[in-house]
Amino acid sequence: MVLNPEDPPQDKFDVVIVGGAMIGSSVAWFLSYNEVFDGRILVVERDPTYEWSSTAHTNSCMRQQFSSELNIRISQFAAEFVRNFREHMGGDPAVPDLNVHHFGYMYLADSETLASRLRDSYAVQAGCGAATKLMSPDEIAAAYPFYQLDDIVLGSHNIIDEGYFDGATMFDWWRRKARQRGVCYIANEVVDVTCDAGRVISVTLASGTVIGAGTVINAAGPRAARVAQLAGLEIPVEPRPRYTFVFDAADPPDRAVPLTIDPTGVHFRTDGQYFMAGCSPIQDGPVDCDDFTMDHSLWEEKAWPAIANRVPVFESVRLVNSWVGHYAYNRLDQNAVVGPHPDLPNFIFVNGFSGHGFQQSPAMGRGVSELVAYGEFRSLDMTPLGLERIIARHPLVEHAVI
Repeated sequence: MVLNPEDPPQDKFDVVIVGGAMIGSSVAWFLSYNEVFDGRILVVERDPTYEWSSTAHTNSCMRQQFSSELNIRISQFAAEFVRNFREHMGGDPAVPDLNVHHFGYMYLADSETLASRLRDSYAVQAGCGAATKLMSPDEIAAAYPFYQLDDIVLGSHNIIDEGYFDGATMFDWWRRKARQRGVCYIANEVVDVTCDAGRVISVTLASGTVIGAGTVINAAGPRAARVAQLAGLEIPVEPRPRYTFVFDAADPPDRAVPLTIDPTGVHFRTDGQYFMAGCSPIQDGPVDCDDFTMDHSLWEEKAWPAIANRVPVFESVRLVNSWVGHYAYNRLDQNAVVGPHPDLPNFIFVNGFSGHGFQQSPAMGRGVSELVAYGEFRSLDMTPLGLERIIARHPLVEHAVI
């Protein structure tokens, strides 16, 4: 519950966005700059410090190495948006260029089954114009001699528009510019959603204030299911813990380490003068939205053994920092859920990114703003990510989930 919740300056808004972190602020910014939308926008954020948000715990990476064309197209727009950030933000000279490190992703396969999946994904990526390359163990060793590759049969790598980007700065400027365009941000919490005749008509805040709403957008991250339940709806999104470890190496590799996805599921990469690794718990499952308990045993039992096996010089490392964040995990297919509910058309979901929210946020903000302004997607058709597949339990399979 929010301490000393704020109330907005008026009691009715055309759009109420529940959640003001990366996704909610992307929607707010894109909608405020939409050429035909001139309505009033309210963003309700329960924690304006964002201390416990998924946004604050992200590793801020982007890639095009997905297995579905739609996810590739979503990421390609993100890469273009990041490259041309100042231009997209109206050319304001105060807007900085975004820091980007194109060390790329390296998927490693240790079986023919995984190798076949990489080949299938490569064909889709190549068809979209991505610069992915399939690499034999000898080719990987020539480019990155620090890997131990005895068990590896194939790699998939791309250094064009893949790597780390400064998403925190993008997030900050989305909020600044949205406010300049009249978007109202408040520290409060939506605790009830009132519907009538198949439409949302208002939301109730923790302060007790009732706000009339023309459209409600659920951008509540790991709390998405709780917000949906307020409107009598269901969505298979839950908080799943994901662990990050920052470490130093006594004898580091002589070049940048790509974001390496080991067959064990552990991933690691260069992070400035240090290195960063991440993994899921040994027994993966949902936790409470407020549970950020760190499992320190994962470093010794899962992360470090995999890292040291793959990069032998990482046998001698020093753990510098660690934290746990939450994926807004879509149990059905780990893909985003975007669009209106068929039984409540002015309640729009933009949820369930399962770890991909930062890199998908530009396309999501643009797409949801188009839904509100035009009643349809115009730039990129994201209807396959809609609620219909959730209701029918027909997963949209994405094989390249980390």
